[in-house]
Amino acid sequence: MLKLVEKLEEKLKALDEQMSDPKVLSDQKKLIELNRERRHLEEILITGRFYRRIKLRIEEAEGIINNEEDAELVAMAKEELEQYENEIEKAEKEFKLKLIPRDKNDEKAAIIEIRAGTGGDEAGIFVGDVFRMYQKYAATKNWKMEIMNSNPSSAGGFKEIVFALNGKGAYGMMKYESGVHRVQRVPTTETQGRIHTSAITVAVFPEAEEVDIEIKENDLKVDVYRSSGPGGQSVNTTDSAVRITHLPTDLVVTCQDEKSQLKNKVKAMKVLRARLYDMEMAKQQAKITAERRSMVSSGDRSAKIRTYNFPQSRVTDHRIGLTLYKLEEIMNGALDEIIEPLRQHDQEEKLKLVSTEK
Repeated sequence: MLKLVEKLEEKLKALDEQMSDPKVLSDQKKLIELNRERRHLEEILITGRFYRRIKLRIEEAEGIINNEEDAELVAMAKEELEQYENEIEKAEKEFKLKLIPRDKNDEKAAIIEIRAGTGGDEAGIFVGDVFRMYQKYAATKNWKMEIMNSNPSSAGGFKEIVFALNGKGAYGMMKYESGVHRVQRVPTTETQGRIHTSAITVAVFPEAEEVDIEIKENDLKVDVYRSSGPGGQSVNTTDSAVRITHLPTDLVVTCQDEKSQLKNKVKAMKVLRARLYDMEMAKQQAKITAERRSMVSSGDRSAKIRTYNFPQSRVTDHRIGLTLYKLEEIMNGALDEIIEPLRQHDQEEKLKLVSTEK
C-alpha cells in the first residue's frame, strides 16, 4: 500500500506536467478531463498520505520497542503503537474506498425514461405510479424535475414518460433504477379480483454536456408536427412537436410537451445527447472484463430488477435479495430504503476487487 501511495504521487506530478503543456491548455475538453482527474487524485492522496503517516509511525514505534534500552521510551512507544494500531485499519479501509474506480457521471443530472411493457392498460397505470414515486423521491433530495416528453395512456398513467432530474448526484443515485420493474396487483378493471402481473422498463442516463458528446448538424433529421394527446387527438393548433432522428444511429427522440417548437427542440436535443452518451459508455463497458463488472451497477435494462407486490405490501429487489414490507412508504418516495443497500453492496463488491488487486 505504501508503494501505491508513491505511485499516486508520481501520477499527480505527471498530471501537473501534462496540464502545463501548451497543447493541453489549448484543448478545453482535455483540460476539463485532466482537472477532474487531478481533483479526484488529490482526494485519494489525502487518505493515502494519512495511511502512510500512520504506517510509518507504527514502524518507528516498533523500532524503538525492539532496539531501545531506555524503559521509559519503550513504554511510551508501546502506548503510541497501541493508538496507531487502532487507527491503521480504519485508515487503510478509507484509502481503499477512495481507490474504488469512480463513475465520473455520478455527480451529473439524470434523464429517465419509463415505458409500459407487458400488461396492457395496467402497465401504463403503473408507469404513472412509478413516475410519481420518483417525483416524491426527487422532492426529498431537492432535485428539480423537468418533463421532457410524455405520452399519456387512455386508461390513466402513461405509455411513456421522459424527464430530467437536475441536482448534484442525481445520476449516481438513480442509476440503480435501470431495468424491468414488475407489479403484482388486482387492476381496477378486474371484475373477478384476480391478481395480474405487469411490467415496465426504466432507463436512466447521465445528462451529457456538449463537451461530452459532439453531434453534427448534418447527422440530424428534424421533423415538426402537431402535438397529440390520448387517443391521438390534436392538442395544439401549431406544429410545435419535434421529432429528431440521429441518422448514423437511427435514434429517434420526440418532444411535444412545450407549446414552443424551439423549447421542444432544446429538450429533444438534451435527451438525444444523453442517449448517445449512454451508447458510448456501453461500448466502453463492453471492453471491461467480466471480473471487473459490479454485481450491482446501472444494470441490464432487459433484466427484472424489482417486484412490487401490492396484496402483500412487499417490495423485492432481486439483485441483492432485499425484501421489504414497506410498499406504501416506498411508493411515497422512501426509495433510500432500497437505493442505499444497493449502493453499499456495489461499494463492497468493488472494494473486494481493490483488495485483491492492490
